[in-house]
Amino acid sequence: MSSKKLLFISVILFVIHPAAAQKKPNILFCIADDWGKHAGIYGDKVVKTPNFDRLARGGVVFGNAFCSSPSCTPSRAAILTGRYPHQNEESGNLWSTLQTKLPNYAAILAQNGYHVGMERKGWGPGDFKVGGYSHNPAGKPYKDFGEFLAKRPDGQPFCYWFGSQDPHRTYEAGTGKASGMNPLDVRVPAYWPDTPEVRDDILDYYYEVQRFDREVGELLQKLEAIGELENTLVVVTSDNGMPFPRAKANVYDAGTNMPLVVYWKGKIVPQQTDAFMNFVDLAPTFLETAHVPIPKEMSGKSLWPLLKKETKDHRNEVFLERERHANVRRGDQSYPIRAIRTREYLYIKNLEPARWPAGDPQLYFAVGPYGDVDPGPTKNVLLSDTVKYAYYYQSAFAKRPAEELYDLKKDPEQMNNLAKSGSYRDIRQKLAAQLAQWQKETSDPRAAGQRPFETYPYYGNSAATEKMKN
Repeated sequence: MSSKKLLFISVILFVIHPAAAQKKPNILFCIADDWGKHAGIYGDKVVKTPNFDRLARGGVVFGNAFCSSPSCTPSRAAILTGRYPHQNEESGNLWSTLQTKLPNYAAILAQNGYHVGMERKGWGPGDFKVGGYSHNPAGKPYKDFGEFLAKRPDGQPFCYWFGSQDPHRTYEAGTGKASGMNPLDVRVPAYWPDTPEVRDDILDYYYEVQRFDREVGELLQKLEAIGELENTLVVVTSDNGMPFPRAKANVYDAGTNMPLVVYWKGKIVPQQTDAFMNFVDLAPTFLETAHVPIPKEMSGKSLWPLLKKETKDHRNEVFLERERHANVRRGDQSYPIRAIRTREYLYIKNLEPARWPAGDPQLYFAVGPYGDVDPGPTKNVLLSDTVKYAYYYQSAFAKRPAEELYDLKKDPEQMNNLAKSGSYRDIRQKLAAQLAQWQKETSDPRAAGQRPFETYPYYGNSAATEKMKN
């Protein structure tokens, strides 16, 4: 065959299969630790997030992104496995383990030729070795992105997990105000008292949000410097809500409605979407990005039809849950919750309403009373005067009924429980049925009356564990 014919055939093959001549895409996943939906692009007038906002303007920014569970370990496990927390066995609890038998997008990409790594906080907290891993399930650990790239084989696509520990507590008091933010500009939610201590606490949280944003910007600069930004899917989000009362470790929006932006210049259609997504959808999205088959064991579904604007919808609702957060109840007890969130309503089923939702009040070791709420100035204000701040104290720490129902159009901050209202009976029954059906379809042990989450080992503070058992 002549050289001219060979050249002609090569050109034809390239036209028919252009992907064969393209590099496989990279994936950069940036996850904050306890960052609620506070960013400039979401209308916050105080916190400055120029890098997140820049990605949002050129990518897809989600208004209705929800973590699967408002607790670090189960949320991060759901991201990796594409499965709901109750499907991930031990990893439905905080300070647990993650079994290698479960699908893991990071491991799958490594098996399919990707250079995979992470820094700082990946999956966890917990003991991954118990589950069979030799390193963190999110990837092999590296000092930083620079070291990771330096050890990347030439031409190999990469998947990198940047796990910041901001804005997790504790905070250096006064950093927010010292950075130039004005406490008078802060909007205090309806579930906290408006005091100078609370306003300053919010500013210190914002300070760490801004530090996370700066580090995201540094990663983007690195990608641009090596000419890889346009070949990289960039995702920026958080694991659960801010570490304040009635937020983190709660299934109210303050604990579960997450910041999320997906960016890939020229490959996705920039848009602000109010479509619902759950974090179980991230793993299938990453695998489809890499043209790797999605395991049937994953419950999530890829976001790509939405990212390409082939559809405006993705889910009609999201399902939320939590099991044991911190070990703050006698007998290692959980506080199990299942919930359904639609555009109009949030319906919550508290499966053990006789227990304290924020942890037992009489335990004072480790994180103190009501230990599911991180220690900090806002929590201290509520505890300082339980009479003066009775409304806020009760909403954060008191026992809750078996059912909660909130009309989100009338009550966006979810303070007025309508579960016993006759006017909402049909709505409550419909949502309860949907929730029960989802539990059945996803093989939730709780739906069958099983309680494995009460017995899984806790790999956190052993001294605290022993004290609780004694």
